[in-house]
Parts: sequence; C-alpha cells; structure tokens
Amino acid sequence: MTPSNPWFLFLLISVIALHLLETVSVLLNVKHLRQPLPEDFRDVFDEAAFAKSQAYSRESARHDLFASAVRLGAFLAFWLGGGFPWLQSLVAGGTPSPILQGLCGISLLHFGGMILGLPFEWYDTFHIEAKYGFNKTTPAVFIADKAKGLLLGAGIGLPVLALLLWLFGTFPSAWLWAWLAVTVLVLALQYIAPRYLMPLFNKFTPLEDGPLKSAIQGLAERCAFPVRELFVIDGSRRSTKGNAFFAGFGKHKRIALYDTLIEKHPQPELLAVLAHEIGHFKRGHIVQRLFVAVAQLAFIFLLMGAVLNHAGLQAAFGLSQPVLWLGLVFFMILFEPAQTVLGILSGLWSRQHEYEADAYAAAATGGPAAMTAALKRLARDSLSNLTPHPLTVFLHYSHPPMIQRLAALRKLG
Repeated sequence: MTPSNPWFLFLLISVIALHLLETVSVLLNVKHLRQPLPEDFRDVFDEAAFAKSQAYSRESARHDLFASAVRLGAFLAFWLGGGFPWLQSLVAGGTPSPILQGLCGISLLHFGGMILGLPFEWYDTFHIEAKYGFNKTTPAVFIADKAKGLLLGAGIGLPVLALLLWLFGTFPSAWLWAWLAVTVLVLALQYIAPRYLMPLFNKFTPLEDGPLKSAIQGLAERCAFPVRELFVIDGSRRSTKGNAFFAGFGKHKRIALYDTLIEKHPQPELLAVLAHEIGHFKRGHIVQRLFVAVAQLAFIFLLMGAVLNHAGLQAAFGLSQPVLWLGLVFFMILFEPAQTVLGILSGLWSRQHEYEADAYAAAATGGPAAMTAALKRLARDSLSNLTPHPLTVFLHYSHPPMIQRLAALRKLG
C-alpha cells in the first residue's frame, strides 16, 4: 500500500471524488429549497405545508451528508490503518478453509458497517421521521426488522457467497457460472419475495369485497391485466407514507395496496395509481429492466473474474499475497465509479418509463385528472421536495420531479 501503486491512487481519488460529488449535489439541493411554491401545487400546499416540506428535505439531506462523511472517514481509517490485512489474519487464524474465511470476513465487514450505520438509522426513524409525522415504528418493531433482515440476509447471502468463492476458486471461467447462478436466484426471487419474504415484515390481508375491489377488478379487466390476488399491506405499522405495487409472472399476478394509500386517496386516485403500475407492465418496462439487470450482472462478473486476484489491486489494500474473498470486496470498491455511471444511465431510462406509465394511467382512467390529483396528494402527504436541484435529479432520481410529471400530464389533457 504505497502512493506509487496506481491502483491505490485510482481507488483513493475515486472514493474521495465520489464523496465530493455527492456532497456538492446535496449542498446544491439544499440551496435550491429556497425556490417559491410552484403554482401547480398551490391547491394542495399552503405556505406552511410547503415550508414544512422544505424543512424536512433540508434536515434529511444534512443528516445523510453527515452519515456519509462518517462512513467515508471510517472506511479510510480502516483501509489506511491496515484493517484488511488484520482482518485476513484474524479469520485465517480461525479456519484454514478459504471459503469459511471469506464467509467470516465478509460477515464481519457487513456487521461492522451495520453497527456503524445503526445510530444514523435510529435517529432518522425516531427523530426526523417522527418529527415530521411519518414514523409509526416502535423500537421493538425496529429491532425485530433488523434481526429479521440480518437472518434473511445470512440465509440467502451466505450460501450465494460460498458458491461464488467456490466457483472463482475452482474454475477458469468462473464468471460465467457465477452469472448463471445469480441470474437464476434473481429470477427466483421475483416469485419468492412477495409470497414468502415480504410477509415476514408486513401483514398481507386479502382486499375485502366492495366497491374498491370491484373497481380494481374492472380496471384490470379493461387493461387486459390478469390479476389473481388483491392484498392490503399494513404499511401504517411503520409509516404514514403510502405505496402500491404488483408482482408475479404470467397469469398469476398480485396487486398490493398499502393501507395508508387506501386511507388517504379517493377511489379515482387509487385506480390511477394502480393504472400507472399496470402501465409499467403493459409497456414492457418490467421485462426490459430485468433483461438489463441480467446483462449488467454478466458485465460485473466478467470484470470481477479479470481482477479478482490481481496482485496490484490487493497490494493497494495492504495485502502481500492475493486473498480470494478480499478480492470480492476490493472489486466492489473498485467498481463504484462504474456503478455511479450505470446508476445515472438507469435513472435516465427509469424517468422515461415513469412518463410512459403516467400517460398509460391517464388513458386508462379517462384523462389525466385522477393521476394529477394522486401525484399532488402523494407529494403533499410525503412532504416531497418540489424543487430538487437538476444535479440531484441527474444523479439519483428514478422518477421525474413531481412538477415535471404534472407538466407532462397537462399536455395530455
């Protein structure tokens, strides 16, 4: 780990540069909150509500910026202080198995990161979210969610990690087998997650017979969208914010509505929100995104196989001899700049998909009025940032800013 190592210089510069880019984005976004209340929202926001949304965005942004700085400082201290060689000697002293060393080492890194981030999550949930009227989570539910997430991550992640370590330690073309294995897992989770994993965290209750269920079934029939199951999720157990989604393949699709969404929106708006989600399916967005995700996995594993045991990369982190499991960790750090670029491209594509889904919802519900009203109410109830800075949108937004979505809907009228 010397300044003359080109891998060391590239990694150090890229890590700091990405943090500075994010810092600039956050500061510009906070400064942009000085914009006046947009005309499109004056029927649902008064000046007090708008000021509250700005305060919420400002406080959340500053909290995230501080948390990011602490994480960066901890990472640099661990890296430059010889933390990776120390961790390797620790796990190597416990077992001679390279696979077990990898499972233990990566688990310790993950657990350390979780412990570091836990105070920030707690503060965000029980101070910021509670201060602005969103949080419904109790400390017991918060802790239970963390425990379930940890166990679930271990149950799925550790076997996959063991498989990857075995593949890369055994086969010359391991990247191909790794890609195929993870692709199968990704596809399987599309079916497994909504049926068996998400119910570990939320209660799914069949939507009762009545006008809303009949209206949803009618909408699905008009849109030629086969729905097998309709559920209500107890989102109010954790937050006042609303959401909706659908999952499943073929003729076995299910729609899930948060109880908070049903509580706050009249039926026409609920139907517009669902029509928007159906629009993603009808316009082929789901299949397109899945295909691109699988292609990205191939790209990632191909690059991973090329640099996994590179002596120069390992030396940049203080290793005198390549260690397979640490190669996985180092690759993910090395890949961060490329991941940022992929994230920007994905955001551009996703924002276009949102416009298309909004347009589909307007056509499916007889005009843009219901979707427009739903977006305004969602923005008000979630205290959305109505005036985000263009750089923040460019870097992070998967959905267009609300004001741009309303302008696009207005053109359809």
